[in-house]
Amino acid sequence: MSRTEPVQIPVHEWEGRLYSGGWSPAAQHTDTFEVFTGKRLLAVGEASASDVRQAAAAAASAQPAWAARAPEERAAVLRRAAATLAQPPSDLVSWFISESGAVRAKAEMELGASVGELAAAAEMAQAVATSSVLPSIQPDRTAAVDRVPLGVVGVITPWNMPLILALRSVAPALALGNAVLLKPDPNTPVVGGLLLAWLFEQAGLPDGLLHVLPGGAEIGTALVEAPEVRMVSFTGSTAAGRAVARLAGERLKKVSVELGGNNAFVVLEDADVEAAAAAGAWGSFVHSGQLCIAVGRHIVHRSIAEQYVGALADKAERLVVGDPSGPDTQVGPLINERQLVKVRDIVTDTVAAGARLVYGGKAEGLLHWPTVLSEVRPGMRAFDEEIFGPVAVVTAVDDVEEAVALANATDYGLAAAVYAGSADAARPVASRLRAGMVHINDQTVVSGPQLPFGVMGFSGNGGRFGGRASVEEFTELRLTTESTPPRRYPY
Repeated sequence: MSRTEPVQIPVHEWEGRLYSGGWSPAAQHTDTFEVFTGKRLLAVGEASASDVRQAAAAAASAQPAWAARAPEERAAVLRRAAATLAQPPSDLVSWFISESGAVRAKAEMELGASVGELAAAAEMAQAVATSSVLPSIQPDRTAAVDRVPLGVVGVITPWNMPLILALRSVAPALALGNAVLLKPDPNTPVVGGLLLAWLFEQAGLPDGLLHVLPGGAEIGTALVEAPEVRMVSFTGSTAAGRAVARLAGERLKKVSVELGGNNAFVVLEDADVEAAAAAGAWGSFVHSGQLCIAVGRHIVHRSIAEQYVGALADKAERLVVGDPSGPDTQVGPLINERQLVKVRDIVTDTVAAGARLVYGGKAEGLLHWPTVLSEVRPGMRAFDEEIFGPVAVVTAVDDVEEAVALANATDYGLAAAVYAGSADAARPVASRLRAGMVHINDQTVVSGPQLPFGVMGFSGNGGRFGGRASVEEFTELRLTTESTPPRRYPY
């Protein structure tokens, strides 16, 4: 249905409020600020531990009736939410730019991908309405398994892709019959939290099924500890993920943590250097490198390494850096001063350890220019650590064996990619890389709502999102046997 006039999200109606059984005033609030200019945006209501406990109880009370609804009824809510985002409010892109520092192209991309997440989740609703019949060794007893909702799911999300990383858990969890408690990151409480409350409210989600509870680490702790929460989905830093997993494990709760990555982009000697450098530049510099699946390390065959470094530096130099609201800006600010200092320190320490600064290294305000480092070796910070900034780290290798060894020389195991002259050349190398997602003749920033997004190693605990993987993540198996006639026993 077309709209006759632009719709705006009623952000200032949310001032100082929580969404938990409707919009209600919070006892305390915190001001949020525009990333690039520092201008005040909104006073966001902060949840308390008591708010979390009340929300968990309300969610547990509302969930059974939601799970009992016909799958198509649940799917319809998701489709209506998708339709709202498909014709987004006129000011929504501006809120992404202001609150998360995203450039316009990234904000528009995230909105489009979020529509896909909602549509894919709607298709999952039927998964809990079907069962599989199992073979039985006894002719008078049948057996079947089906998937049932977990009950109440807790979701804790980061700031870098605030809407899509919330929806990839919230949308399938709701579609499959669960209720959800969402704690958005304090950096992005509007586009990563309150926006979802409004979106599902507009879509007709019944009261009590989604609670949005902004706050810091103490609210995350309260969410994990709430007895009604049977599963926790966390995306964020490794340190915080360990703490969440520990708390959940002590309470025997299902937990899925997706953490950082130090992803390898392997370039073989027969690759088209210009094409490989374009892919590598995108993988390292998109959203200022603030993605867990960004290219962390460029591992390049020595015979083409200098040519590759030159092409990479040329592409970095051509990128437009500045105000993220600018129509031509390609690289915007980092999220905060702490992140800028981390990126700057890693670059400085790596150059001091013997790496070559080919281009960049400049910082101004929260802007950090795209940076290319070459002659980087294991043991240097830029090789060993996840940078989470616009820094391309290049290491030259002599052969495939060395490339595979260095690509796997990390505790992380999120994503990897191999770029070669042909898929046949790349495939044997790709098969040896220890990562949950490996991409051939592409870079590492690849995902989709139907693709299983998941990890190996210290990048998480093996959970997956997307398609069938989300169904398995947000439901549990139930076995039902049936004896006909009723079974009699000798006792």
